[in-house]
Amino acid sequence: MKVFKLIDRTLLKFVVVGVINTLFGSAVMFAMYNLLGCSYWVSSAANYVFGSILSFFLNKHFTFQNQSKGIGVVIKFTVNIIVCYLLAYGIAKPAVRFLLEGSSLKVQDNLSMLAGMVLFVGFNYIGQRFFSFAEVEDI
Repeated sequence: MKVFKLIDRTLLKFVVVGVINTLFGSAVMFAMYNLLGCSYWVSSAANYVFGSILSFFLNKHFTFQNQSKGIGVVIKFTVNIIVCYLLAYGIAKPAVRFLLEGSSLKVQDNLSMLAGMVLFVGFNYIGQRFFSFAEVEDI
């Protein structure tokens, strides 16, 4: 069954797109939090709003070579991003707060955002591959 074949050429392409997307999104997120004074949630959400637009086009056409047309693929992608974001950052923030209880809020939030990014990547790859851009035979 193809669901269990996670490590292949598609994963390599996803990683390349992810590096590009991570550099772009991280710059947005940390600049908004540290330079513009936006909150944890606004800063991390902006990362995924702007990064997701870039990710959609790069992953749809380059990584997964998905030929789907119409709004359905956009809706599936959007649902995936929202679920992955809420899971990743919802787990990261309390976990880092617990582990770094004595640290400043700024340190905790910055490390929470980094941890959230790591969790998001794993959730997002699985979601995009097997939900957003899945071909019928991949499921």
